Amino acid sequence: MRGKSCGKTHASVFDVTSATYGAKPGSDVSTALAKAWSDACASPSASKVVVPSGIYKFKEATFKGPCKAPIEMQVQGTLQAPANAGQLTRPDTWLTITAPDESRNTDGIHIGASTSINITHSKIGTGDDCISIGDDSHEITVTDVTCGPGHGISIGSLGKYKDEKDVTGIIVKNCTLTNTENGVRIKIFPDSPSPSTASSIHYEDIIMVNVSNPILIDQLYCPYTQCEQKPPSKVKISNVSFKNIKGSSFTPLAVKLVCTTGIPCENVELTDIDLTYGGDKGPLTSMCSNVKPTITGMTKALGCATSSLAPLPLSKK
Repeated sequence: MRGKSCGKTHASVFDVTSATYGAKPGSDVSTALAKAWSDACASPSASKVVVPSGIYKFKEATFKGPCKAPIEMQVQGTLQAPANAGQLTRPDTWLTITAPDESRNTDGIHIGASTSINITHSKIGTGDDCISIGDDSHEITVTDVTCGPGHGISIGSLGKYKDEKDVTGIIVKNCTLTNTENGVRIKIFPDSPSPSTASSIHYEDIIMVNVSNPILIDQLYCPYTQCEQKPPSKVKISNVSFKNIKGSSFTPLAVKLVCTTGIPCENVELTDIDLTYGGDKGPLTSMCSNVKPTITGMTKALGCATSSLAPLPLSKK
């Protein structure tokens, strides 16, 4: 889990193996980690909670905000859950991740430079992405996750830094998103400094409840200003599927696939998409730009009915 901080700061470090907290490899680190988080949360300046290399038992803990300053949690070692779920104080709860919906840069779980990671049976509420998957991530599986509030479950953002590595083999399945700003999305910055790929990404059996942008590919992602004149992204998106996604959209534009003229998206599939819109801001619709998805089992309104190759405005969220 990582709470992102803004900008470069000299952060205070709260090491769970320090004399203050006393954690040791092979022992239960739950109390030490909870205390380190509590102290970091109370720190008036940016801080970092560190679990050094080693194998630690981890029974359970709760990390709650709001905190006084940004916190990064860096797990360099391995945290082992109890083999017997009966040891947990609350049934089926190992690690609860919560932050207010107005809290900025509070990703619930951020993954990067990792292979063969499973996230399952989790409930996450944040002011940013519930789960974000960064560069050099491979064979990541997300199942049975409940997200909300937050910005959804995201690949990226990608394409911001030099020499980013590929993202491959992502599965998001059996998840529910409620009152989030986005549902399942891929977000790519324009003007990527280095070429890379995001491929073999599959979303299946997802329930949306009042989600603003249920299905979103955005190669024009730009949360800052002065991005309009920048050249297209160098991140290639291919082999992406959205299957059996149902529920309600908070906005009439329920499906938005925005790719770039320089490197169009390839092999994108939309299958069995059933989203509704009950608001008064226009009819249910969809949009595709620089992508020709394979479409089956859905209404015309959701099948890129407003397909266009014209340039689109950059996204700010």
